[in-house]
Amino acid sequence: MEAGAILVRRGLLDDRQLAQLRNGNGDGTSLIDKAVALGLIKEADALRVLGEEIGLEFVDLRDVDVDLSLLDGFPHKLIHRQTLFPIRRTDGQLVVATADPFDLYPIDEVSAATGLSVVPVLASRTEISKLIKKHLGVWSETIDGLLEQAADEGEVELLDDIETDGSELSEMAQEASVVRLVNEILLEAIESRASDVHIESQQAGLVIRYRIDGTLQPQPVPPEINRFQAAIISRLKIMSRLNIAEKRLPQDGRIKLRVSGREIDVRVSVIPMIHGEGLVMRILDKGAMVFDLQKLVMEPDTYATFADLIRMPHGIVLVTGPTGSGKTTTLYSALLEINQPDVKIITTEDPVEYQLEGINQIQVHPKIGLTFSSSLRSILRHDPDIVLIGEIRDLETAENAIQASLTGHLVFSTLHTNDAAGAYTRLGDMGVEPFLVASTVEAVMAQRLVRRLCPHCKEAYYPDSDDLPGDFPVELLDGQPLFRKTGCRDCRHIGYSGRLGIYELLITDDAIRQLAHDRASTWAIGQAAIKQGMRTLREDGWLKVLHGVTTVDEINRTTKGDHQLLAKQSRRKIPRVV
Repeated sequence: MEAGAILVRRGLLDDRQLAQLRNGNGDGTSLIDKAVALGLIKEADALRVLGEEIGLEFVDLRDVDVDLSLLDGFPHKLIHRQTLFPIRRTDGQLVVATADPFDLYPIDEVSAATGLSVVPVLASRTEISKLIKKHLGVWSETIDGLLEQAADEGEVELLDDIETDGSELSEMAQEASVVRLVNEILLEAIESRASDVHIESQQAGLVIRYRIDGTLQPQPVPPEINRFQAAIISRLKIMSRLNIAEKRLPQDGRIKLRVSGREIDVRVSVIPMIHGEGLVMRILDKGAMVFDLQKLVMEPDTYATFADLIRMPHGIVLVTGPTGSGKTTTLYSALLEINQPDVKIITTEDPVEYQLEGINQIQVHPKIGLTFSSSLRSILRHDPDIVLIGEIRDLETAENAIQASLTGHLVFSTLHTNDAAGAYTRLGDMGVEPFLVASTVEAVMAQRLVRRLCPHCKEAYYPDSDDLPGDFPVELLDGQPLFRKTGCRDCRHIGYSGRLGIYELLITDDAIRQLAHDRASTWAIGQAAIKQGMRTLREDGWLKVLHGVTTVDEINRTTKGDHQLLAKQSRRKIPRVV
């Protein structure tokens, strides 16, 4: 019985669509896969119907508890070549998921290899592939299998030409199997929403970790892959246009890719380690980024105040936080919110992470003398209304930023401080005169990123107040539940999916200006800001917990409980935001 005829008879395809599929089906792709790729049918619907016709059960692997102990002794070569996966063992029979209802020869191979009676069930090829990658790793095929396959570069397109030096190592790095391995690393990282890929040379071999939603997650890597260790790193260095022969000094490079029609920018850093080179890739997915200030999950009052600040005629607005806290996203979103044809905006950045339509962006090059400070001096001769400085790192840049604000420009920039109050003292530590800091800095926004609870599996619960931190606003619970993580297939059993910001917005009022002028401590400035009504990072985090979008554990992980003593002494209530 032929699949196309069944799908037509059951109403999933019509005769014209079937003829179209048959005419273009000479490339070895199955008719079902072709129909799914063209959007004519859903794979699950097709497999369910075909299963009913030929007597095979269809299972949704997202709802199945897979017995992973069955992987021991199961022929991994068949898992990868035939897209099979063992699910459970019942009454001496091995239940195996397959995506091809008409090719049961691999099932016979499994039976011969395991000595068990095998019962096939149908499952989505995509879901089987997810199981394979999760439990066996992106490189989990046998070495022989890798060498037999040609490199699949169709999904990963290099936008820059690469150059090789003709050495043995560079030729090895260009082998089809190595190219395919590297492409798999990049594809899996992008599909997993990883912000960074860590490839580390350890004594035991290669270690791969993806940073997803701010936390590092190890990836399974079979020991056989260590044979490819040097070639994999060399391939990535070639793609980054780095010197593959230099293994003693750190190197930085960049890869420009197109994956499934989306442009991906990858920043690469290579550092020599004891057991070989360590490589970290920062992935910037231009197609996935949305810069919209209203979607940054600020509390309504914080958003309203910040929206007013970024429309001031002059002054300095700073955004602070550690690396990876979303400062660039906040500033880009602010620029796009106020970008108009009658407003000229110029930025100077290192590096330019995303290209913004209608905004003039400068990439600094310190090696040739184009620094933040030198570029800023030239920027002011181009008559801008708004200037963004990627980061204030030294006294010269700080003084130029202050001079720009004093001459009628609105200046945005970032600083690496732990909280908003620390920005004033940091500028003073750089050597900026306190009266200049007091007269030009209009506001400081400190921020962190916390993981967002997975909406598919988060679980409501009623906490005991004794189990909550001392500064948690229990008076705002008002009988409502909080939420905690559980874990499901949609979130890779982590319990979190995506991230959101928590914010601390400090407005420079007269009291803060006087303290900054008098070189007051960070603590004194922070206490004054709290008295004027500033919501701290931790307090903003508690509001996100009360809104049910994150957890108490996440706020404890990302913020310091330095306000607990104050909370216990005064039990100051956090204002409820409507």
